[in-house]
Amino acid sequence: MHPREGWSADGTRRGLSRRSFLKQSAGAGLLMGGLGTLLEACGTSTTTTGGAGSGTKAIALPRPNNPVTWPIFTGNHSIASGMKPERDATLQIYNWVAYVNPQTLKDFGKKFGCKVQVTTFNTMSEAMSKLRSGQVNFDVFMGVTVDQMGALVEGKLIQPLNHTYLPNISQAWPDFTNPFYDGKWQYTVPYTIYTTGIAWRKDHVNEDPYKMSNPWAMPWQSKYKGKVAILDDYREGVSLGLMKNGMFNLNTTTAAQITKSQQSLQNLLQLTNAHIDNNDYSNVPSGQIWIHHAWSGDMAGAPYYLPKGVSPKVLGYWFPPDGKGPVGNDTLTVLAGAKNPVLAHMFLNYLLDVPNALTNISFNGYMQPLTAITPQRLVKEGLLAPNLTSTAVLPSYFRRGVMELQLPAAADTLWQQAWLTVSKGI
Repeated sequence: MHPREGWSADGTRRGLSRRSFLKQSAGAGLLMGGLGTLLEACGTSTTTTGGAGSGTKAIALPRPNNPVTWPIFTGNHSIASGMKPERDATLQIYNWVAYVNPQTLKDFGKKFGCKVQVTTFNTMSEAMSKLRSGQVNFDVFMGVTVDQMGALVEGKLIQPLNHTYLPNISQAWPDFTNPFYDGKWQYTVPYTIYTTGIAWRKDHVNEDPYKMSNPWAMPWQSKYKGKVAILDDYREGVSLGLMKNGMFNLNTTTAAQITKSQQSLQNLLQLTNAHIDNNDYSNVPSGQIWIHHAWSGDMAGAPYYLPKGVSPKVLGYWFPPDGKGPVGNDTLTVLAGAKNPVLAHMFLNYLLDVPNALTNISFNGYMQPLTAITPQRLVKEGLLAPNLTSTAVLPSYFRRGVMELQLPAAADTLWQQAWLTVSKGI
């Protein structure tokens, strides 16, 4: 699942921008102190898909130790170099709900003399189904998760990029000019990056995960019964159970390991009556939940949801300082049927420029992997509370972290069955 999955259609989760809120909070004396301490691939390497009306075929499963450079198919080449952006056009964007700043879109439209229209989806499955149907026509597909690369490329749903239109890739972490899931960045540029960790209320929880021998076990404490929550997502949930047991292959195909995780999660529910939800961003600051399995971008924005007069210092977010934890990133792509492909390339390039990225982060909270965007920069720009710099993602996290990637179909079924047993289908 994705951190934006399940949001309401109006996307009203964020009102006041994070920059405005943190500056006001600082003025009220709520943000005190200096910058805080900064904080395996498996089994078969292919899966099968019916893809876009063609027969069932094997598709490679990219892994850090099994990188994939996708083919470029006849009839689906990149656009020619040297063309001017389409004028008086309407750039059509397909994106998650509330995953791009409306001001960013407005500024882009003004710069390039165009209109920008966004159509949203709530799940990646929904988005892929509509794209495969051929009944929708967009230029840019935003927030694309890396597990969909094979289906998108082999289904000829996205087009190869022309790098001459994308000079701002030089501002991105160098990892993204040859990511394991898209060798030579033929089809993607990076969008957001995030981690999964543990959020807690420091004023209610005595333990400090940075001092615990196994912080992934922090939720398993009966004394916090009714005040514990885990993310409502089969990959994140089962992964938490694995890591609690010291297993960090988050793409395991081993039934015994998946069962062990399931049993641990069932034990967690018995111990704590744990909630299963994706409301980490609001329930921790409100005090409804004291320990929450959480996404970094959500907790970066959590101070906005604190009751009036409560300092952001009560919020904590733990991610392993050595980077050995769940890391995910989304990508930006140009669709094969784009009517405005040059403008689409310009939009991708626009989002890779640091000032524009900062404007975007001020709305959606999710960091973009650009070299100049550091935890210190985010604090200086008023986009991040000093005590929540652990929510910022470092390049070393991407290199050392563990990723929840596409699974072979049979293994995916085991993961989903385990989660259904734990969550009882909720």
